[in-house]
Amino acid sequence: MSEQDETPGYRLRKELPDEVPVTASVDESAEQPAEPVLTGRQRLVQGLWPPRISRAQLIVALLLFGLGFGLAVQVASNSDSGNALRGARQEDLVRILDELDDRSQRLEDEKQGLEKQQQELENSSDQAEEARKQTVEKEKQLGILAGTVAAQGPGITMTIGDTKGTVRADMLLDAIQELRAAGAEAIQVNGVRVVAGTYLTDSGKSVSVDGNKINTPFRFKVIGNPQDLEPALNIPGGVVQTLEKEQATVTVERSDKIVVDALRAAKQPDYARSSTR
Repeated sequence: MSEQDETPGYRLRKELPDEVPVTASVDESAEQPAEPVLTGRQRLVQGLWPPRISRAQLIVALLLFGLGFGLAVQVASNSDSGNALRGARQEDLVRILDELDDRSQRLEDEKQGLEKQQQELENSSDQAEEARKQTVEKEKQLGILAGTVAAQGPGITMTIGDTKGTVRADMLLDAIQELRAAGAEAIQVNGVRVVAGTYLTDSGKSVSVDGNKINTPFRFKVIGNPQDLEPALNIPGGVVQTLEKEQATVTVERSDKIVVDALRAAKQPDYARSSTR
């Protein structure tokens, strides 16, 4: 045995294992890149997209869409109701306003006439004679309205030519109603007197008035103020334009003297009786 083996320090080093070089451990977590920090707006976008729609939300969305569509259709239909006057010319609008003013004036004149009659009855020395005169005059007026007496005065003649056979009873009825609204006092159509109870029906390719068949051309003889009657027929979207759309021809002529001589037989009422005593 050598001296080195006998040395204690040498023997201790020999019994220990060989030193292993220490390698620095790599932190795996350090090698992974750090996740970027998101802002509040980015987190909001990630929460909203892609959208997560439930069945209840889908049903509510469909109901709201249907409600909005219905409101849009309603607004559009309401806006179309005034298109006829919205597209009218300025002179047409002025004429319509004049017609309304004339109607108001006629009503005011009628009111003043009735007030005058009342004053005459109250102030007349012979109220019985005055009442008799007014009764006779009222009888004539009612006879004109009932069609039992002939009438004459200023007015218009309207002739409707219908070679295509497109004019129907409802169109002629609209013309009668428009004339009455404009102040017509007596109307005659192709020899038939028009009264309050007059009715019109389609009869094949022609029209019947109170059961009397009339053929084209349809000729209206109307007594009234010509300055009121003619504009009423020519308003935008009125009688003349409606008939012309049906390829009918319409002519309106004013006259200082129109004779309405077609008469209606006076009918005795079956049940109604006068309530005066």
